[in-house]
Amino acid sequence: MERAIELAGFFAAHGIWCVSDGETLIPMLAQESAANGRSMLRFEAEQLEDGVAQAQAHFESNPDGADRATLVYDGYITLPTGRTDALCVVIRSYASPVATLTMAVPYRHAESPDGFAVHRPKFVEWQGGSNPDYQAFGEAFFRGVDSHREASAVWTEHNDDSV
Repeated sequence: MERAIELAGFFAAHGIWCVSDGETLIPMLAQESAANGRSMLRFEAEQLEDGVAQAQAHFESNPDGADRATLVYDGYITLPTGRTDALCVVIRSYASPVATLTMAVPYRHAESPDGFAVHRPKFVEWQGGSNPDYQAFGEAFFRGVDSHREASAVWTEHNDDSV
């Protein structure tokens, strides 16, 4: 699962880089396997929800036979401070037993009076065969973030852990 979470960190960082200038993120599905390496698909549609639904269907069916995948899309999370923009990150290891981790990376929109900021990632849901090691998951996620040189620089520059 840690390799899947590293993959997610890389593509979540890429997503943060994309939204840092105020754009809505086109849903992304990153896949990785020993046979085919790493790839990324974007699901552009008239309505964001349609693109997310298409990406989710691909993620669930795994027609490319990926070993691991992550789905990243623009959405919201409700925090104690209220409804907040967030990248929704769904991570799956297709190895038996299949495990799925859902995270959110809250951010302050670039058009906010205070400007763009990226907040501390949140673990939302775990579906797996054993108890999750959230410390190890967090370390793996940030290894992935740090492996994306350009995006990790944006993340670091705009980091705000107050939320």
